[in-house]
Order: sequence, then structure tokens, then C-alpha cells
Amino acid sequence: MVPMSNVSPFRTRASLREDAERLGVGPGDIVMVHAAMSRVGPLLNGPDALIGALLDASSPDGTILAYTDWDTRYDGLLDENGRVAEEWRAHVPPFHPAASRAARENGVLAEFIRTWPGARRSGNPGASVAAIGARAEWMTADHPLDYGYGPGSPLAKLVDAGGKVLMVGAPLDSMTLLHHAEHLSRVPGKRIRRCEVPFATAAGTRWRMIEEFETAVPVVPGLDEDCFATIVTDFLAAGHGAQGTIGEAPSTMVEAAAITTFAVEWLERRHG
Repeated sequence: MVPMSNVSPFRTRASLREDAERLGVGPGDIVMVHAAMSRVGPLLNGPDALIGALLDASSPDGTILAYTDWDTRYDGLLDENGRVAEEWRAHVPPFHPAASRAARENGVLAEFIRTWPGARRSGNPGASVAAIGARAEWMTADHPLDYGYGPGSPLAKLVDAGGKVLMVGAPLDSMTLLHHAEHLSRVPGKRIRRCEVPFATAAGTRWRMIEEFETAVPVVPGLDEDCFATIVTDFLAAGHGAQGTIGEAPSTMVEAAAITTFAVEWLERRHG
């Protein structure tokens, strides 16, 4: 039997709230969170403890967001024009904001936020964001289907509203907000992706071609695969942002507007 003194103590909703507050989460904040939950440590109530802690730290009137994407696996069916062959179309589950799972590669927290009571989810499948809290409806409403990381997107609203991005043990190259900076940057030769997406409607499945700047690889040739991590590291080295721990996870928090401006300038200096 393992002596209790050698067992790591559980992290609780209350202790995680204290950690988040020390890092700078405060009343009324809009926070987009990325998390590697396995790095946070033992939790009472699992990922829900972290969600509750962030809601507590940002209350009243706070809002918590997560990038969800959607858990579809039909890319291998797309032809060179981004279309799905007729014989496969009936077998591809359509996107439904309230029912389609968050992409598994985004970690478990995104799906926990998506299914939190009262959560809202935006309507662009690949760029979709789930939100809970005071401004969840506004953050997720009217998400453009084309170029869903640009103006009018939840990412643009996060910047405009003075929001923050919190990385809880998550790799820095997973900061989704930087796709917004890619969209805004004035660099030539951006890769464009076009693909058909099925949508669930009251009248049945409706297919629509969606166009956006490529997000699976750097938006222009010549950028390193981990350029997002380099941008965030350079931002922190310049004296911006805050670093600490939430639970046992090394964590970073940045102002959305500040890092977007920094990232746009970074991209344009190198590729503009």
C-alpha cells in the first residue's frame, strides 16, 4: 500500500481558480483556453474542475471559449477539387453545431466545454468554437462559412472584445488565434483550401463548398511547421504575456489583441 504522504494531492476547482487568478484571469474576462489535461495533475471532477475554476475566476460576466473544429474523418474521400464522390455522400455524417463532436486532436477539454450546460457552438464546422458564460451567444453567432478565421469569426470577436488566450500545458504551436493573424497578414502566396461540407438542416443534409486559407500546414510555403510556437516564444521574450502554473501544468496567458498584432507583424517581416 502506498503511504498517503507519497500521493500527489488532488487539484480542486478552488485551487485551480487561485492558479488562474494568479496568472491574470479576472472578473469579466473572455478567455479562450487550450489545455493538455494530463499535465494538470490529479483532479477532483476531472476537466469540469478546470472549466468551473475559469468560470469562477472570470465571474461575473466572464466567458470561456474553446476551439472545437469537428470530429469528421472524410478528408480521404475528397477529390482534387475538394468534392466527395456521389456514392459516399450519404455516408458522411453532416455537421450539426449542437451534436457533432469536437475534434479529438484538440484534447478532451474542448468536448467538455462544448457539452457544458448552456454552451453555444458556432456554425462554421472546421473553425467552430464552443463558448460558455455571459457572452457565449454573441461570441458564436453569425460565424462566416467562408474564411472562418477572419473578420466576423469568434477569433476576431475575441480580439475586438479585449479577450485573452490561456494555454494550460498545451503546446504553444496549438494557439488557434494565430490562424486569425495568418488571415490578416499581408503576405503573398497564401495557400487556399476548398472542400465540400455536409450540413444538417431541417430539410435534410445540405452540401456546401467552403473556402478558407489553409490551416493544416503553414499558410505560405517557407514557414516552419512550428512557426506558431516561435511566434509565441518571441512574444514572451519581448516581455509580453504571463507565465506560471495551473495545477501542475506550465501555463501561458496572452492578450488576444496584442499577440495578434505581434503575429501579423512577425509574418509580414518575413514573408510580406
